[in-house]
Amino acid sequence: MQKLELTWIGKGSEPAEEPRILLHDASKDYGDPAAENMLIHGDNLLALKALEQEFAGQVKCIYIDPPYNTGSAFEHYDDNLEHSTWLSLMKPRISILKNLLSDNGSIWITLDDTEVHYLKVMADEVFGRRNFLANIIWEKSDSPRMDAKIFSSRHDHILVYAKNVDSVLINRLVSEEIPAHYNKTDASGRRYYLKPLRSMGKNDAREARPNLYYGITTPDGSTVFPIRTNGSDGNWRWSKDKVINSPDMIEWIDGKKGWMPYYKIYADSLSGTPPETVWHHNEVGSNRTSKIEIKQLFGGDKSFDTPKPERLIQHVLQIATNLDDLVLDSFLGSGTTAAVAHKIGRRYIGIELGDHCYTHCLPRLKAVVDGEQGGISKTAEWKGGGGFKFYELAPTLIVKDKYGNPVIDTNKYNPEMLAAAVAKLNGFIYSPDPEVFWKQGKNVENSFIYITTQYLTAKELDDIARDLPDYEKLLICAPAFDTGLGKRYDNIDVRKIPQSVLNKCEFGKDNYNLNIVNPPEIDEEEWDDAE
Repeated sequence: MQKLELTWIGKGSEPAEEPRILLHDASKDYGDPAAENMLIHGDNLLALKALEQEFAGQVKCIYIDPPYNTGSAFEHYDDNLEHSTWLSLMKPRISILKNLLSDNGSIWITLDDTEVHYLKVMADEVFGRRNFLANIIWEKSDSPRMDAKIFSSRHDHILVYAKNVDSVLINRLVSEEIPAHYNKTDASGRRYYLKPLRSMGKNDAREARPNLYYGITTPDGSTVFPIRTNGSDGNWRWSKDKVINSPDMIEWIDGKKGWMPYYKIYADSLSGTPPETVWHHNEVGSNRTSKIEIKQLFGGDKSFDTPKPERLIQHVLQIATNLDDLVLDSFLGSGTTAAVAHKIGRRYIGIELGDHCYTHCLPRLKAVVDGEQGGISKTAEWKGGGGFKFYELAPTLIVKDKYGNPVIDTNKYNPEMLAAAVAKLNGFIYSPDPEVFWKQGKNVENSFIYITTQYLTAKELDDIARDLPDYEKLLICAPAFDTGLGKRYDNIDVRKIPQSVLNKCEFGKDNYNLNIVNPPEIDEEEWDDAE
């Protein structure tokens, strides 16, 4: 059966990425040692594959600002090949990112006109067209470019997709301007106003809702009932149980007719308005805003051609997440998404390949922990705190020896790393049992894995089998073993490494970047004006 789809050169030949392990570099950790935030240095496709097993279904919001593809990535430009290569770069990443999203999560992708329409059709295939939420127009420029040959481009696109449109979290927006009738403030500084607890208007008579006619004890110990202005019995807005269980929401006023209860309506409980699809530069910042932020952070360094303003990312995360939700950016760039997530109380994972992971992301996040006051810090009332952990992507597990044979890279993999890597390749989560040496990983309730670098004998296997209950299964991976061990026990599978994992993925490739580049730098005059 034919279907509507986008085709390109290389579609269907996506790489079989190696699900590598992540190596914790504690020397680059910063701040609170208990922090869960992660900064990862490594190819972002391989890093996403490394995260997939542990974090599938856990990320609430993904924001990415991928390379825009301007036609200058190749020595000999061919438009069809250029678009095909870019789509081949994006498709496997988008597919893994979808797997990482929680059921109520969303992904936000910033692009310009060069590839946005191609990606829209491709993302429709990955997520399903019904899960497309919006194409947001961000006014990236605060003034026209007078040197434009035809049109002066003032906007970028932000495509938004849900993992599941029926359950996606999209917060409504509450204006920062609180209406004047919220004229009272509680001890914590929250603004509110009062409404009478007695029902007003239609159905306010006792007979209309007799269960809401009851007495409430006043501050002086007397009892008050809901009485209408004509002297007849009325009813309360709340049930008796709610009144008893919500004393902090009731405020008593001693008026001419004695004590009367009122209930509080807080400004921050307003239903708000739905997010709109046009975001103006005066609301979320522009390219000029972000250039200023980068200059303040890095002293005029122009390494990033399209940094995003912190207010833009803040707006995304306020719509798509709540406190402590997990945010992911796999094209971290200068670290803006991680910095904003940190300042507004979200957990985050940031991935960056280049050396600027060390020169920009790392020092920027350290400055955030220390309480830097750039970007949104003042409006978010950021004072510092928290922390993050730093990870490197492990090297490829299997290399070729001098005869061209595939072997485990024992120069770079110690036994613990090998066990973790082989466990991941076989779909197990590496979690060694401190009491049972052969339970190094687990994938389902009663299935375990044991990886050894030693020759496995029949006696050793028999010793393990005696301690393995019939209802449990065990996979053993070893470089060599006695003949016939593979089928010796029904609930134990013995496999040889590296042969048993050779066909699981592509080994030996460290870079899936495909030489795609970012848009050209802004001109010197615009940079110099960003003061």
